[in-house]
Amino acid sequence: MQRLSAAGVKEHLDDAGNGMLLDVREPWEFNLSRIEGAVNIPVNAVRAAVEAGELHPEDRDVVVICHHGVRSLQVAHYLEQVGFLRVTNLEGGMDAWSLTVDVAVPRY
Repeated sequence: MQRLSAAGVKEHLDDAGNGMLLDVREPWEFNLSRIEGAVNIPVNAVRAAVEAGELHPEDRDVVVICHHGVRSLQVAHYLEQVGFLRVTNLEGGMDAWSLTVDVAVPRY
């Protein structure tokens, strides 16, 4: 698993182009602020999404996002355990993204 700062994730996404942004925050958090194009699957629903085939190991990067980077780190470890090969955790989460990459994204 790769761990990147918000600026590093931005650069990674700009280069990769086809990565999946997996936002594991609760829906109310996602509705407050988000990165455009992110898919919201809360932490407690990730395992079910994998088991249902909604998320599965593919030939693309998965960048996992939460508020401060703690929940996303747990999900990133889980995804690696079930066979995802290219997983990145956004260190500092949406808070870091709002502070360093896109100040238009509200902080909460």
